[in-house]
Amino acid sequence: MPTSARFRPRRLLALATDSLPARAYLGLVALGVVVLFLAPDSPYAMAPALLTAPLSFLPVVLPFGAGTAGGGAAEVAAAVLYGGWLLLCALVNAAAFGALARRPDRAPAARPRRTLLAAAVDNWPARAYVAVVVAALGTFLYGVLLSPDPGFAGIWPLIAAAPLSFLAAAVSAPAEYSLPWLGTLLFSVGVVLAGLVNAVLIGRLTRRIGGTPGRG
Repeated sequence: MPTSARFRPRRLLALATDSLPARAYLGLVALGVVVLFLAPDSPYAMAPALLTAPLSFLPVVLPFGAGTAGGGAAEVAAAVLYGGWLLLCALVNAAAFGALARRPDRAPAARPRRTLLAAAVDNWPARAYVAVVVAALGTFLYGVLLSPDPGFAGIWPLIAAAPLSFLAAAVSAPAEYSLPWLGTLLFSVGVVLAGLVNAVLIGRLTRRIGGTPGRG
């Protein structure tokens, strides 16, 4: 196992700020927040949530959030908590980009592709995430193929594998109207690929936070 059980917040913050890809990502999120405040009713107001996915969508399953009703203090508290959550999600994602941008501590014995994909399965955080994506995709396929009323089963894999899963939904949408089976296939393959990308990022981040420091 290339990682340690010890979590190092300082290394997370360093990874989120010490590389060009990570800083560019944080700048893009900051731009999305500006758009959110300037045009809250615009479709682009979803940019901060999409850019910080999939973690930013976790509160969707909770009975409270930024839109909590109850007036005054309740809404302000919910908005502050959600803003703090988005900031944390942005830092985690930026750290993942930073971990991906860093060169390995030592030359890998295996081929680069195999080494890169290994990050999706050789640590517990990435494995847990893969399990969530598999469960969400399984729920979707059961709803579409076996259940008489699929309802909104597609929302779970869409959230679990975001943000790239939205691209999968956009690509599969045209086929859904003419050939539903093809639309389901394209969406499922897209979710698998999107989940794999996220799992690799989670795995690389876990290695960098839990392992020994290396030169970037």
